[in-house]
Order: sequence, then C-alpha cells, then structure tokens
Amino acid sequence: MESVEEVEAAADQMAIEAGLDEDQRFHIAMAVREAAINAVLHGNEYDPTRKIEVTIENTGNDLKIAIADEGRGFDPGKVPDPLAQENLLRGTGRGIFLIRSLMDEVHFRQLHPGTELTLVKHLAPAAGKT
Repeated sequence: MESVEEVEAAADQMAIEAGLDEDQRFHIAMAVREAAINAVLHGNEYDPTRKIEVTIENTGNDLKIAIADEGRGFDPGKVPDPLAQENLLRGTGRGIFLIRSLMDEVHFRQLHPGTELTLVKHLAPAAGKT
C-alpha cells in the first residue's frame, strides 16, 4: 500500500508541471489513488509478491497515467452500476464510477495476467496557441 502514496504524489507532481489548477489536480489525485488501491487490493489481491507498474506521461495534449496490476484481470463491463436502484446500498463499482467521473478518458486493457487502467486528463492549450 506504500506504493499508492508514491503513485499519487508522482501524478500530482506531473499535474503541477502541466500547469493544471487545484481542482484538476485534486481530481487526478483522487482518481489515481482509487486506481492504485484497486490494483493493489482487487487486482493483486494484496499479495506482496505482486507488483503494480505505473507510467505517467505528459504528451503536451494530455496527462496520461497508466496503472497495471498482475492479477487475474476483470471485465469492466460486468462491474455493477452503483447508481442503479438495486446497487445503491452495495459497495461494488463505486471506485470505477468515481474514476470515470473525475477523468476525461478511462481505458482498460487486459494483459494476461493483469489489467492496465489508463487515466487521461486533457490539457488546455496554452494561451495564444491554437
């Protein structure tokens, strides 16, 4: 779980360097934290022999954070909708819902083993550029 703090701090530093405002940085930090916790707890099943791999990239247009685990993988389409009436009191699906709400794009990729989750925040063009 120590890696979760490191991943969140690294993503925040990249967001600062990208010139994102405090609200955008908070959104990224929350989404990255949730994704990293999911990778450690659900993907790697809290197995200390399994690692998560993180890459953070500023493309100039986007800030991209990819978090991969070494678990069995899962189908994001089968995650229950936490807003559906029958799921309101269930605890599943809230993390992915939160991540999708806070980021501009979210992509899942099955790695066999593992799952990679890529979070994308679009960067506003610099003033005076088109």
